Formats: sequence, C-alpha cells, structure tokens
Amino acid sequence: MSETGLRERKKRRMYETVSDIAIRLFMEKGFDAVSVAEVAAAAEISKPTLFRYFPAKEDLVLYRIADHEGEAARVVAESGEPPVEALRRHFLAGLERGDPVTGLNDDPQVLAFHALLYGTPSLVARAHTHQERSEAALAEVLGGDLDARLAAGQIMAVQRVLALENWRRIAAGERAADVRAEAVAAAERAFGRLAAGMPPRLQRS
Repeated sequence: MSETGLRERKKRRMYETVSDIAIRLFMEKGFDAVSVAEVAAAAEISKPTLFRYFPAKEDLVLYRIADHEGEAARVVAESGEPPVEALRRHFLAGLERGDPVTGLNDDPQVLAFHALLYGTPSLVARAHTHQERSEAALAEVLGGDLDARLAAGQIMAVQRVLALENWRRIAAGERAADVRAEAVAAAERAFGRLAAGMPPRLQRS
C-alpha cells in the first residue's frame, strides 16, 4: 500500500477511535455534561488536535452517520432506474437488513445512539445540516433546477419521516421484527405516492 494510502487509513482510524470514545462518554454522562477537553483526554490527544479532526463538538457524534451524507445522490447516479424507484429499492433493502439509518433496528447500542442523537437539540440541528447537504446533492443529480430541488426535498423528507416513525415505535418498546411488515408497507405507500407526483422527466430512467 502506498504511503498516501497508509496515511488515509491512519487518519480514518483516528476519526473512528475519537468518535467512538466521545459517543461512549456522551451516552454515559449526557452530551452537555461532557466537555471537549474530557473527550480529548480520554482519547489521549490534545484539544487542538481534536478540533483539527472535528471542528464542532456535535461532529464527534455525527461522524458515525457521515457516510450516509450524499447516499441518495449516489444511489440515483449509479442506477439506471427512475430516481424514486431506485431509492425505494434502496430503502426497502435497508429495512430488510436492519440498517440503523432506516430506524428499523432494535440493537441496544443503536437505540442508545438514536436516543442521544434525537434527544439532544444541538445534535438534531447539526443533523439537519447533513440532511440539507444530502438534499442539495440529490437535487444536483436530478438536474439542479426548481423541479429537481422540490423533488429532492420531498424524497429526503419521506425517508426521514419513515425512519423516525420506525425508531419511535422501537424506542417505545416494539421489536424490530414485529414492526418490519408495517414499515415495509408504509415505505411502499410513501414511495408510490412520491413516484406518482414526480415531474414526467423524473419518472423516467
């Protein structure tokens, strides 16, 4: 492996390690009760070094879902199907494998992470920024005009609401296996309505 490749792997491991340490502390004590300095000390790095990797405290948590930013745009760009159909298949596949981003996962650690994320106002606000960037990337792939931006906004909102509904039910005590059938049916309905309301050019591959 090249020196550049090794540096990138080392950098990625640093991101993952520091994020995991921070999330563990936040889950144990609460997001607001843990300082950035405390995270840096636990990770055995300096505070300035931590800020080079994570410009904001919230980024320590959001790093865990950073790979999903732009995912919708990638799915559409790589598929030969109509955009909504490609994203419908992708979301249903996520439900099938219990992808945490769909909300249909009852692993205790996943539930604890979601409770931290959705229960902390500053994290919700930061996650909204990620959502906006994902929406902008999708709109660009769909054409970049007003129709594309409206479509991207609708698509991202549907995915977000479906995932939140799944998480809320599981957080309330339902098992993922018991929620799955209704979650799939809800996704089918939602994406079906989306497809019917798309501009004609976005209904074609």
